[in-house]
Amino acid sequence: MDALEMTLLLDYYGGMLTDKQRDCFDMRYNQDLSLGEIGEALGVSRQAVCDNLTRTEALLRRMEENIGCVRRDRLVRKAAQEILEAAEGLKASCDPTVSPLADRILSAAQALKE
Repeated sequence: MDALEMTLLLDYYGGMLTDKQRDCFDMRYNQDLSLGEIGEALGVSRQAVCDNLTRTEALLRRMEENIGCVRRDRLVRKAAQEILEAAEGLKASCDPTVSPLADRILSAAQALKE
């Protein structure tokens, strides 16, 4: 998984990590610090940082496999985009009853994306 994926996992599951895991992970993936810089900031060895990150990455991956929040969010966003596109097409209809319905659909789909 790439850094963006790891950041998403941290956003969803970070509350389930220890403070040390969360801080270490944040410094690596959000602040882009090196292992040495993280170790210095936390007062631990570079190897301890590496071990912490490896365990935390594995834990976050397992959480996503079991719970699936990131996957579900992506599916909802994709479906909302498809609904938005279809509703935009409906707005062009000449039928006067269709346009207000399309507006309601657009509004609901937009709320899903937020």
